[in-house]
Amino acid sequence: MHPALALGVAVLSVLPSAAEAAKKLPTAPSVSIQQTIQLAATGRCNEAVPRLKRDLPRITEKDLRYRAAMALTRCAMGMNDDQDAADSLLLLKREFPADPEVLYIATHYFSEMGMRAAQELIAKAPTSYQAQRLQAESLESAGKNTEAAAIYSKILADHPKTPGIHYRLGQILLAEAGATGSTDAAKVEFQKELEVDPANAASEFILGELARRAGQWDEAIPHFTRAATLDAGFAEAYLALGMTLNASGKFADAVKPLEHYVVLEPGDPAGHYQLAMSYARTGNKAGSTEQLALQAKAASAAQATDTTQGHSVPQ
Repeated sequence: MHPALALGVAVLSVLPSAAEAAKKLPTAPSVSIQQTIQLAATGRCNEAVPRLKRDLPRITEKDLRYRAAMALTRCAMGMNDDQDAADSLLLLKREFPADPEVLYIATHYFSEMGMRAAQELIAKAPTSYQAQRLQAESLESAGKNTEAAAIYSKILADHPKTPGIHYRLGQILLAEAGATGSTDAAKVEFQKELEVDPANAASEFILGELARRAGQWDEAIPHFTRAATLDAGFAEAYLALGMTLNASGKFADAVKPLEHYVVLEPGDPAGHYQLAMSYARTGNKAGSTEQLALQAKAASAAQATDTTQGHSVPQ
């Protein structure tokens, strides 16, 4: 072998292969994205945002995708670009749902977005019923029910077919009635709400609950049934319906809604207990035994959670 060729072979034998070398170096796209993230970090968001929007869908490496999406979110927020900020933030919440920084920014941003929208509503349409309703809801949240009710009543005087307003008045009247006061006035408001909006499952549920607490099973059952029919995900309606059917002695009818409830809320001991009762009274002893075991398990888990939340974790 020629001496020069032999030397070349010897050198090649101690050098890493091209594939191995490539593994140790950042890929060109990765370098480009990191450079773009650096642009964002140094405040050059006008340059960074178009590149991040272009490259983000193609990034597969988890950490780099996180950093790119976070850079895009922060830049877009700083530029008051609600569309890009919301899109990238929703991506982060979907792909990194337990990340504390993502949750912090989401809380901050969506709160800020809500405040800006409220200010815009008041500035552009101050006399609209929507602006009045926003004011009333703010007063209600602050515990100023009398002032809120006055605004809700004015909205109804000007716009009697506005959905949701009778419901809000009903809630205020319920709060003022307390545990011992009459709920007749509140009941009237929920009934009026259903005249305006027959699809209001919450009003149906509350009317059912008022009847159930008064022991009026035959009145409560249709309300709970309609609430569950109007909103298939309304778990509480299925539980209340099953409880009321059990209380009225209609154990066989209670089985189906309670079976549906324990699927929706498997961690609630009350659902398993009510279903165990239905099974026991309809001859399904094995099913009843199983539900009682699940009730005990759910109760134990709930107690453990309460204990953990009620005490600090030792350092």
